[in-house]
Amino acid sequence: MQDLAHLLEETLAGQSGQAWLGALEELADEVGYFQPLSAKHNAAFVDAGKTLLVSFETLQSVQTINDKAHPIGFEMVRKEGWSLLSFFSDGDTWFRDPSIYRYFDRLIDDGFFEDFDQVIFYGAGSCGYAASAFSVAAPSAQVLALSPQATLDPRVTEWDDRFRRMRRTSFSDRYGYAPDMLDAAQRATIIYDPKVELDAIHAALFTRPNVNKLRMAYFGSTLDLQMMRLGIFYPLLSAIGASDLIPSTFHMLHRERRKDRNYLRAVLGDTEDAKRWGFAKAICMHAAETLNAPRFKKRADQIDALLERERAQASQAEGRDNIN
Repeated sequence: MQDLAHLLEETLAGQSGQAWLGALEELADEVGYFQPLSAKHNAAFVDAGKTLLVSFETLQSVQTINDKAHPIGFEMVRKEGWSLLSFFSDGDTWFRDPSIYRYFDRLIDDGFFEDFDQVIFYGAGSCGYAASAFSVAAPSAQVLALSPQATLDPRVTEWDDRFRRMRRTSFSDRYGYAPDMLDAAQRATIIYDPKVELDAIHAALFTRPNVNKLRMAYFGSTLDLQMMRLGIFYPLLSAIGASDLIPSTFHMLHRERRKDRNYLRAVLGDTEDAKRWGFAKAICMHAAETLNAPRFKKRADQIDALLERERAQASQAEGRDNIN
Protein backbone atom coordinates (compact mmCIF):
# COMPACT_ATOMS: atom_id res chain seq x y z
CA MET A 1 0.00 0.00 0.00
CA GLN A 2 1.33 3.41 -0.91
CA ASP A 3 1.89 6.00 1.77
CA LEU A 4 -1.51 7.43 2.77
CA ALA A 5 -0.35 11.05 3.03
CA HIS A 6 1.24 10.86 -0.42
CA LEU A 7 -1.91 9.39 -1.95
CA LEU A 8 -4.09 12.09 -0.48
CA GLU A 9 -1.98 14.77 -2.13
CA GLU A 10 -2.79 13.48 -5.62
CA THR A 11 -5.02 15.96 -7.44
CA LEU A 12 -8.36 14.92 -8.88
CA ALA A 13 -8.90 18.29 -10.56
CA GLY A 14 -9.67 18.51 -14.26
CA GLN A 15 -11.94 15.47 -14.16
CA SER A 16 -15.68 15.26 -13.68
CA GLY A 17 -18.47 12.72 -13.54
CA GLN A 18 -17.42 9.14 -14.18
CA ALA A 19 -13.81 10.14 -14.85
CA TRP A 20 -13.56 11.73 -11.40
CA LEU A 21 -15.21 8.71 -9.79
CA GLY A 22 -12.75 6.42 -11.60
CA ALA A 23 -9.78 8.39 -10.30
CA LEU A 24 -11.24 8.35 -6.79
CA GLU A 25 -11.81 4.59 -7.03
CA GLU A 26 -8.15 4.00 -7.86
CA LEU A 27 -7.09 6.09 -4.89
CA ALA A 28 -9.63 4.60 -2.47
CA ASP A 29 -8.72 1.03 -3.37
CA GLU A 30 -5.22 1.73 -2.03
CA VAL A 31 -6.36 2.93 1.40
CA GLY A 32 -9.84 1.48 1.87
CA TYR A 33 -12.47 0.76 -0.74
CA PHE A 34 -14.80 2.27 -3.32
CA GLN A 35 -18.44 1.12 -3.50
CA PRO A 36 -20.90 1.92 -6.31
CA LEU A 37 -24.40 1.98 -4.79
CA SER A 38 -26.71 2.94 -7.65
CA ALA A 39 -26.68 4.84 -10.93
CA LYS A 40 -26.44 8.15 -9.08
CA HIS A 41 -24.74 7.20 -5.82
CA ASN A 42 -21.30 5.99 -4.79
CA ALA A 43 -19.34 5.63 -1.56
CA ALA A 44 -15.65 5.65 -0.72
CA PHE A 45 -13.92 4.66 2.51
CA VAL A 46 -10.48 5.71 3.77
CA ASP A 47 -9.26 3.65 6.72
CA ALA A 48 -7.01 5.83 8.88
CA GLY A 49 -8.02 6.42 12.51
CA LYS A 50 -10.51 5.84 15.30
CA THR A 51 -12.59 8.94 14.54
CA LEU A 52 -14.84 8.48 11.51
CA LEU A 53 -16.15 11.36 9.42
CA VAL A 54 -19.21 10.41 7.34
CA SER A 55 -19.65 13.07 4.67
CA PHE A 56 -22.24 13.62 1.95
CA GLU A 57 -21.42 15.57 -1.21
CA THR A 58 -22.61 16.00 -4.79
CA LEU A 59 -20.27 15.29 -7.68
CA GLN A 60 -20.85 18.87 -8.80
CA SER A 61 -19.97 20.52 -5.48
CA VAL A 62 -16.83 18.47 -4.94
CA GLN A 63 -15.33 20.09 -8.03
CA THR A 64 -15.50 23.55 -6.45
CA ILE A 65 -14.80 23.02 -2.76
CA ASN A 66 -10.99 22.98 -3.16
CA ASP A 67 -8.42 23.31 -5.92
CA LYS A 68 -7.62 19.57 -5.95
CA ALA A 69 -11.28 18.50 -6.30
CA HIS A 70 -10.86 16.34 -3.22
CA PRO A 71 -13.70 15.06 -1.07
CA ILE A 72 -14.15 17.48 1.78
CA GLY A 73 -12.99 14.95 4.36
CA PHE A 74 -9.52 14.43 2.90
CA GLU A 75 -8.28 17.42 4.90
CA MET A 76 -9.36 15.75 8.16
CA VAL A 77 -7.65 12.51 7.15
CA ARG A 78 -4.43 14.41 6.48
CA LYS A 79 -4.44 16.76 9.47
CA GLU A 80 -6.31 14.81 12.14
CA GLY A 81 -5.75 11.19 11.12
CA TRP A 82 -9.49 10.55 10.88
CA SER A 83 -11.09 7.79 8.85
CA LEU A 84 -13.52 8.88 6.15
CA LEU A 85 -16.67 7.42 4.64
CA SER A 86 -17.80 9.70 1.82
CA PHE A 87 -21.06 9.45 -0.10
CA PHE A 88 -21.48 11.11 -3.49
CA SER A 89 -24.62 11.85 -5.47
CA ASP A 90 -24.91 12.92 -9.09
CA GLY A 91 -26.92 16.10 -8.54
CA ASP A 92 -29.09 16.96 -5.59
CA THR A 93 -30.91 13.71 -4.79
CA TRP A 94 -31.14 14.15 -1.00
CA PHE A 95 -29.77 10.56 -1.08
CA ARG A 96 -33.34 9.21 -1.18
CA ASP A 97 -32.47 5.85 -2.69
CA PRO A 98 -33.25 2.35 -1.34
CA SER A 99 -29.73 1.23 -2.29
CA ILE A 100 -28.35 3.66 0.29
CA TYR A 101 -30.79 2.43 2.93
CA ARG A 102 -29.64 -1.14 2.28
CA TYR A 103 -25.99 -0.08 2.46
CA PHE A 104 -26.50 1.54 5.85
CA ASP A 105 -28.37 -1.58 6.96
CA ARG A 106 -25.32 -3.68 6.12
CA LEU A 107 -23.01 -1.29 7.95
CA ILE A 108 -25.21 -1.56 11.04
CA ASP A 109 -25.43 -5.35 10.80
CA ASP A 110 -21.64 -5.60 10.44
CA GLY A 111 -21.07 -3.36 13.47
CA PHE A 112 -19.07 -1.01 11.25
CA PHE A 113 -19.68 2.13 13.31
CA GLU A 114 -18.83 0.31 16.54
CA ASP A 115 -15.21 0.05 15.40
CA PHE A 116 -14.76 3.79 15.92
CA ASP A 117 -14.41 5.80 19.10
CA GLN A 118 -16.29 8.69 17.54
CA VAL A 119 -18.50 9.20 14.48
CA ILE A 120 -19.26 12.61 12.93
CA PHE A 121 -21.78 13.15 10.12
CA TYR A 122 -21.43 16.19 7.85
CA GLY A 123 -23.30 17.71 4.90
CA ALA A 124 -24.59 21.01 3.46
CA GLY A 125 -27.97 21.74 1.89
CA SER A 126 -29.44 18.52 0.46
CA CYS A 127 -26.37 16.74 1.82
CA GLY A 128 -27.02 18.32 5.23
CA TYR A 129 -30.43 16.66 5.12
CA ALA A 130 -28.72 13.32 4.40
CA ALA A 131 -26.13 13.76 7.17
CA SER A 132 -28.93 14.38 9.66
CA ALA A 133 -31.18 11.60 8.39
CA PHE A 134 -28.59 8.84 8.24
CA SER A 135 -26.91 9.76 11.53
CA VAL A 136 -29.49 7.52 13.22
CA ALA A 137 -27.41 4.58 11.94
CA ALA A 138 -24.68 5.46 14.44
CA PRO A 139 -26.25 6.27 17.84
CA SER A 140 -24.32 8.89 19.85
CA ALA A 141 -22.81 10.33 16.69
CA GLN A 142 -22.25 14.05 16.25
CA VAL A 143 -23.68 15.95 13.30
CA LEU A 144 -22.72 19.14 11.49
CA ALA A 145 -25.34 20.24 8.94
CA LEU A 146 -25.21 23.53 7.04
CA SER A 147 -28.52 24.96 5.75
CA PRO A 148 -30.17 21.53 5.77
CA GLN A 149 -33.71 20.77 4.72
CA ALA A 150 -35.80 18.91 7.29
CA THR A 151 -37.86 17.14 4.60
CA LEU A 152 -39.33 17.89 1.19
CA ASP A 153 -42.58 16.08 1.91
CA PRO A 154 -45.16 18.58 0.55
CA ARG A 155 -47.51 17.71 3.38
CA VAL A 156 -44.97 19.30 5.74
CA THR A 157 -43.06 21.82 3.63
CA GLU A 158 -45.42 22.93 0.87
CA TRP A 159 -44.16 26.46 1.59
CA ASP A 160 -40.74 25.57 0.12
CA ASP A 161 -41.12 25.93 -3.63
CA ARG A 162 -37.41 25.67 -4.48
CA PHE A 163 -37.36 21.93 -5.16
CA ARG A 164 -40.64 21.15 -6.87
CA ARG A 165 -39.14 18.31 -8.91
CA MET A 166 -38.53 16.38 -5.68
CA ARG A 167 -42.15 16.41 -4.55
CA ARG A 168 -42.83 12.96 -5.96
CA THR A 169 -39.86 11.54 -4.05
CA SER A 170 -40.82 9.84 -0.82
CA PHE A 171 -39.59 11.49 2.35
CA SER A 172 -41.94 9.51 4.58
CA ASP A 173 -40.37 6.05 4.46
CA ARG A 174 -37.06 4.96 6.00
CA TYR A 175 -34.60 7.62 7.11
CA GLY A 176 -37.25 10.13 6.11
CA TYR A 177 -37.83 13.07 8.45
CA ALA A 178 -34.35 14.37 9.30
CA PRO A 179 -35.13 16.10 12.64
CA ASP A 180 -36.53 12.87 14.09
CA MET A 181 -33.44 10.97 12.96
CA LEU A 182 -31.33 13.22 15.19
CA ASP A 183 -32.94 11.93 18.38
CA ALA A 184 -30.18 9.31 18.76
CA ALA A 185 -27.34 11.78 18.13
CA GLN A 186 -25.14 12.92 20.97
CA ARG A 187 -25.19 16.44 19.58
CA ALA A 188 -26.12 18.10 16.29
CA THR A 189 -25.06 21.53 15.08
CA ILE A 190 -27.30 23.22 12.52
CA ILE A 191 -25.86 26.39 10.96
CA TYR A 192 -28.03 28.59 8.74
CA ASP A 193 -28.49 32.14 7.48
CA PRO A 194 -31.59 33.59 9.18
CA LYS A 195 -31.98 36.06 6.31
CA VAL A 196 -32.67 33.18 3.91
CA GLU A 197 -36.27 32.75 5.03
CA LEU A 198 -36.86 29.21 3.80
CA ASP A 199 -33.58 27.97 5.29
CA ALA A 200 -34.56 29.57 8.60
CA ILE A 201 -37.94 27.82 8.59
CA HIS A 202 -36.28 24.46 7.94
CA ALA A 203 -33.83 25.16 10.78
CA ALA A 204 -36.75 25.80 13.12
CA LEU A 205 -38.02 22.27 12.40
CA PHE A 206 -34.76 20.88 13.83
CA THR A 207 -35.48 22.23 17.32
CA ARG A 208 -34.47 19.45 19.70
CA PRO A 209 -32.76 19.34 23.13
CA ASN A 210 -29.59 17.91 21.57
CA VAL A 211 -29.45 20.39 18.66
CA ASN A 212 -27.48 23.64 18.59
CA LYS A 213 -28.86 26.07 16.01
CA LEU A 214 -26.30 28.71 15.08
CA ARG A 215 -26.90 31.73 12.87
CA MET A 216 -24.59 32.95 10.12
CA ALA A 217 -26.37 35.99 8.73
CA TYR A 218 -25.53 37.60 5.37
CA PHE A 219 -23.77 34.51 3.96
CA GLY A 220 -26.62 32.89 2.02
CA SER A 221 -27.27 29.20 1.47
CA THR A 222 -23.78 28.14 0.32
CA LEU A 223 -22.37 28.18 3.83
CA ASP A 224 -19.81 25.46 3.08
CA LEU A 225 -18.10 27.66 0.48
CA GLN A 226 -18.38 30.75 2.67
CA MET A 227 -16.93 29.01 5.73
CA MET A 228 -14.08 27.68 3.58
CA ARG A 229 -13.43 31.19 2.31
CA LEU A 230 -13.32 32.55 5.85
CA GLY A 231 -11.02 29.73 6.94
CA ILE A 232 -13.34 28.57 9.72
CA PHE A 233 -14.80 25.32 8.38
CA TYR A 234 -12.02 22.88 9.28
CA PRO A 235 -11.29 24.47 12.68
CA LEU A 236 -14.97 24.04 13.55
CA LEU A 237 -14.95 20.42 12.41
CA SER A 238 -11.81 19.82 14.48
CA ALA A 239 -13.52 21.37 17.50
CA ILE A 240 -16.45 18.98 17.08
CA GLY A 241 -14.00 16.10 17.01
CA ALA A 242 -12.36 17.40 20.18
CA SER A 243 -15.78 17.69 21.88
CA ASP A 244 -15.30 21.41 22.48
CA LEU A 245 -18.21 23.69 23.35
CA ILE A 246 -19.39 24.25 19.81
CA PRO A 247 -21.55 27.39 20.18
CA SER A 248 -18.75 29.34 21.87
CA THR A 249 -16.14 27.97 19.44
CA PHE A 250 -18.30 28.90 16.47
CA HIS A 251 -18.90 32.43 17.72
CA MET A 252 -15.17 32.89 18.28
CA LEU A 253 -14.35 31.62 14.78
CA HIS A 254 -17.19 33.61 13.25
CA ARG A 255 -15.49 36.85 14.28
CA GLU A 256 -13.55 36.46 11.04
CA ARG A 257 -16.61 37.94 9.31
CA ARG A 258 -15.57 41.33 10.69
CA LYS A 259 -12.68 41.25 8.23
CA ASP A 260 -14.74 40.01 5.30
CA ARG A 261 -15.47 42.60 2.60
CA ASN A 262 -18.63 40.88 1.30
CA TYR A 263 -20.10 40.58 4.78
CA LEU A 264 -19.39 44.21 5.64
CA ARG A 265 -20.97 45.38 2.37
CA ALA A 266 -24.12 43.38 3.11
CA VAL A 267 -24.41 44.71 6.66
CA LEU A 268 -23.77 48.25 5.40
CA GLY A 269 -26.54 47.89 2.82
CA ASP A 270 -29.07 46.85 5.46
CA THR A 271 -27.92 49.58 7.82
CA GLU A 272 -28.27 52.28 5.18
CA ASP A 273 -31.71 50.98 4.18
CA ALA A 274 -32.72 51.43 7.82
CA LYS A 275 -31.16 54.95 7.76
CA ARG A 276 -28.97 54.14 10.76
CA TRP A 277 -26.31 56.54 9.54
CA GLY A 278 -24.17 56.56 12.65
CA PHE A 279 -23.83 52.78 12.60
CA ALA A 280 -23.27 52.86 8.83
CA LYS A 281 -20.39 55.30 9.26
CA ALA A 282 -18.87 53.10 11.98
CA ILE A 283 -18.99 50.10 9.63
CA CYS A 284 -17.31 52.10 6.87
CA MET A 285 -14.53 53.34 9.17
CA HIS A 286 -13.94 49.83 10.50
CA ALA A 287 -13.75 48.40 6.98
CA ALA A 288 -11.50 51.21 5.76
CA GLU A 289 -9.03 50.63 8.59
CA THR A 290 -9.20 46.81 8.69
CA LEU A 291 -9.17 46.17 4.95
CA ASN A 292 -7.33 49.29 3.80
CA ALA A 293 -10.37 49.91 1.60
CA PRO A 294 -10.56 53.49 0.27
CA ARG A 295 -14.09 53.00 -1.08
CA PHE A 296 -15.38 52.44 2.44
CA LYS A 297 -13.56 55.58 3.58
CA LYS A 298 -15.13 57.50 0.69
CA ARG A 299 -18.56 56.23 1.73
CA ALA A 300 -17.90 57.31 5.34
CA ASP A 301 -17.13 60.83 4.07
CA GLN A 302 -20.36 60.81 2.04
CA ILE A 303 -22.32 59.77 5.14
CA ASP A 304 -20.64 62.58 7.08
CA ALA A 305 -21.76 65.04 4.41
CA LEU A 306 -25.28 63.62 4.52
CA LEU A 307 -25.43 63.94 8.31
CA GLU A 308 -24.14 67.51 8.07
CA ARG A 309 -26.88 68.42 5.58
CA GLU A 310 -29.49 66.84 7.85
CA ARG A 311 -28.18 68.82 10.83
CA ALA A 312 -28.24 72.04 8.79
CA GLN A 313 -31.79 71.39 7.60
CA ALA A 314 -32.90 70.61 11.16
CA SER A 315 -31.28 73.82 12.40
CA GLN A 316 -32.97 75.90 9.70
CA ALA A 317 -36.34 74.30 10.49
CA GLU A 318 -35.86 75.06 14.19
CA GLY A 319 -35.01 78.67 13.35
CA ARG A 320 -38.19 79.08 11.32
CA ASP A 321 -40.23 77.62 14.13
CA ASN A 322 -38.72 80.13 16.59
CA ILE A 323 -39.53 83.04 14.28
CA ASN A 324 -43.11 81.89 13.94
